[in-house]
Amino acid sequence: LQLLALFQREGRLVDFLEQDIASFDDAEIGGVARVVHEGCRKALHEHAKLATVRREEEGASVTIDAGYRAAEIKLIGNVQGSAPYRGALRHRGWRAESFALPTPVADHDARVIAPAEVEL
Repeated sequence: LQLLALFQREGRLVDFLEQDIASFDDAEIGGVARVVHEGCRKALHEHAKLATVRREEEGASVTIDAGYRAAEIKLIGNVQGSAPYRGALRHRGWRAESFALPTPVADHDARVIAPAEVEL
């Protein structure tokens, strides 16, 4: 919830996801998506250090040996037989190297993703 609140504060992610965008044209959506992306990316980089699970470029030929970690590698397509498996890397995957969120202040209610704003 705290990470979701950070994405909302920096990129208005919840506002974007809760908005019905069916009536907007692609140019309008693209403009908004750029702002949301920039803010959420900033929040992510401030609080997490990410690394790819695999180093090869997407599309590269890879061999997956026996004993691979299923949490790190998902075999897709026509999976038959046993390792070693040979295929093309479709997504490099992501892992968190470190992650740190701010310490909540006293009486913080994590369920409130963003407070209502009232202009006076």
